This record gives sequence, structure tokens and C-alpha cells, in this order.
Amino acid sequence: MTEQTPGGSNWARLLASYHEPGHGRSAAEIAITAGPLLLLWTLAGVAYQNGLWWVALLLTLPAGLFLVRLFLIQHDCGHGAFFRDARLNNWAGRTIGVFTLTPYDYWRRTHNMHHATSGNLDRRGLGGIDLLTVDEYLALPRLRRLGYRLYRHPLVLFGLGPAFTFFLQNRLPVGLMHLGWRPWASTLGTTAVAAVLIAGAASVFGLWPVLMIYLTTVLVAATTGVWLFFVQHQYEGVAWARNGEWNRHDFALLGSSQYDLPPVLHWFTANIGVHHVHHLSSRIPYYRLGQVMRDHPELRAMSRIGLLESFGYARLSLWDEANGRLVAFSQVTRSHPAKTSPTAAHAHVPARAHAQTPSRATANPET
Repeated sequence: MTEQTPGGSNWARLLASYHEPGHGRSAAEIAITAGPLLLLWTLAGVAYQNGLWWVALLLTLPAGLFLVRLFLIQHDCGHGAFFRDARLNNWAGRTIGVFTLTPYDYWRRTHNMHHATSGNLDRRGLGGIDLLTVDEYLALPRLRRLGYRLYRHPLVLFGLGPAFTFFLQNRLPVGLMHLGWRPWASTLGTTAVAAVLIAGAASVFGLWPVLMIYLTTVLVAATTGVWLFFVQHQYEGVAWARNGEWNRHDFALLGSSQYDLPPVLHWFTANIGVHHVHHLSSRIPYYRLGQVMRDHPELRAMSRIGLLESFGYARLSLWDEANGRLVAFSQVTRSHPAKTSPTAAHAHVPARAHAQTPSRATANPET
């Protein structure tokens, strides 16, 4: 624990009283999210059939926001937070996963890895956005440094990355292929059911308009979700530590932001901006997070970031262990030597921390 944190484990015990979901409220949340989404998709299909393709395309923007919200319902199901019954959580999550193109059981496993290791420099891996320390980056050969810089470029991280992850990577159980048939059933089963539903919609509206409307909606939602996931853990003031200094509860508060969004965006993003509380106690349904913040106003001052300032954090790409902060590439090139010895070229890079292709840029965004 650090001086910034009043005791993460104490907070976790205190917030356990907010875990209980309400089945009626949860059902209503699904209805007010899925209903408008299906209506927007129907209106977009009708608009396309009447020659108003540009109207159909515009309707994918609000549809994408509703799909983000639907994904976050799936997210709460994965934490066992949306319904009291585990089977109901799982089947609701699997059903929603068909529409979000996110295989529920596969994603739930990788996302739990993220929660179990968030903020731990020695346990970076599946379920998060790749982050190198300054020393690890400087130890890489020049070509691999270039690869990491491309990977962390906003056009890749928030452009190519979301499309790659949701349209391609999620079709196979990347990283879990060795764990038997369940990850394969989750990924391949989700794809098969989604294909059947797309074929059914195409028989009514035509294949091209269905693909245009649906895939554009998914891309809008995926890009929004990846940005949320990024800024929830990579911002000025975030904390990372090695095993000996890391504590799960304390770093839930120190390593997760409180994204201060306008009320309408908090609604569409299902309060996922209250991320420090979510990481501290993931069994709290998202519709009770607002109550937590009202009951405990001291939590509002922790790890707070604003909407406008958050866009500047996209440049932060490396963890400076010496100074305990995130830095941009330009800060490293000004203050560190450009070359390292050949023996140092692989000295500090952990097995899963190497620069990757966009396949890991958006590995199962938490939002």
C-alpha cells in the first residue's frame, strides 16, 4: 500500500455490501439496451432499401453506442455480477456475445487474467494492451523497436487493432488453444451462430446492407471499447509495480482510472469509467456503481481523469521504472542513449512483453 491509498483491502470489504444484483433491474437494463439497438438496425435496413444508404450509415453511430452498452452487460455477466444465478449470467453472456462478436467463455477467461494481474509488471500478458518498460524497449533490436512503435501508434491501436481483434482474432482462442475443447467451442460456436443470424437478416434486407450496417456498428463499438480500456489503465498518475511491491487491492485503486465523463456517456458506457471501484470489487453490478460513488464521495478524488485531458494520454507508450510514470517515445529519445550493448538486447524483455502485431493491441477490451 502507498500513501495515496487508504487501504484497498479495507475498501474491498466495505464495498462487498453492493454486490447483490436485482433481477428485475438487470432484465430492464437488457431491454432498454437491446431494444433500441435492434430498432436502429431495422431502421437502417429500411433506409438502405429506400436508397438512403447514408442514413443507414449514420444510424450505425448511435447503434454502436448501444452495442458498447450491450457488451458491458456481457462484461458484468462475466464477473457474475449481473444476475444472482451463475447459469443465467453465463447464458446471457453467451447470447450477447453473438451480437458483439465476442466469444463469452474465451473472453471471460482472458479478462479474469487481466483483473488478476492488472498493474503488475511481472505478470503482463493475455487480456491487456502490451506495455514495455523503457529499459525493455531500449534493449530491443532496432527493427523490433520500430514494430513496437507501430503497434502503439494511435492509428494501429485504435484503428486497425479493434477491427483485427473483433473480426479476426476472436474467431480463434488465441493464447488458450492448449486448454482443451472449451475455448474452441466458445470462439467457433459464437462465429457459427453469428453467421446464421447474419444469413437470416440478409434474406430480408440483402447481404451487402446487412454486412455494411452490422460490421460498421461493431467497428464503432470496438473502437470506443478499446479507447475506454486503454485510458482506464494508461494515464498520467497510474501505478505499476513488480511482484514484491504489487498488491491486488491497492493497485486496483492506483492502477485504474476514474473517467469523469458527461452523464450521457456514463449511461452508454454503463459506468465503466468508475473503473477503480470496478477493479476493487468486480461483483458490483454497473447500475450500482453510481450509488457507491454517492455513498463514498472520497472515491471521487482517486485516479480522476477528465474527458478532454484523456486524449493526450494516447502518446504515453512506455513505463519509466526509475521515475514511476508513463512516458512518450520522444521523452525517451531525449533522455536515454540510442544504442545498447548486444548482450543487453534481450536482457530485460519478459516472455509476453515483446512488440506484437495488432493482434494484441486490443486483446479483449474490458469495456
